Amino acid sequence: MGAVCGKEKADRFSSPGRPLGSAPPQPTSAPVPARKVGGPPRPLGGGAPRPSTADREEQRKRAAAAAEARAKAGNKANGKLGAQLAQQKKQTRIDTLNQLSAEERMHRDADAAAEARANN
Repeated sequence: MGAVCGKEKADRFSSPGRPLGSAPPQPTSAPVPARKVGGPPRPLGGGAPRPSTADREEQRKRAAAAAEARAKAGNKANGKLGAQLAQQKKQTRIDTLNQLSAEERMHRDADAAAEARANN
């Protein structure tokens, strides 16, 4: 018995096979171009000279200033959703739990009112 809407499959053994132990035919494809990596070899640890202490301090100051600028830009509220997010971030754990508890009580009251209407 076969599928009502399906097509009849050709017999898998109708085509000539290959000898046991031989590799399957390889698909023909375009040759992969060889890539040359790198250039002349370089010693490890070589390269740019080590910056002086003053340069490192200057880099550290610039990095700190950039981090502060990113932090200030991230805290700025963008529109209605940004304001809501800022308000949620300011909430403490107790405030969040109280808010969830109040919402759950409102849902229970609404369900009780709907059940009372259904029974009357």
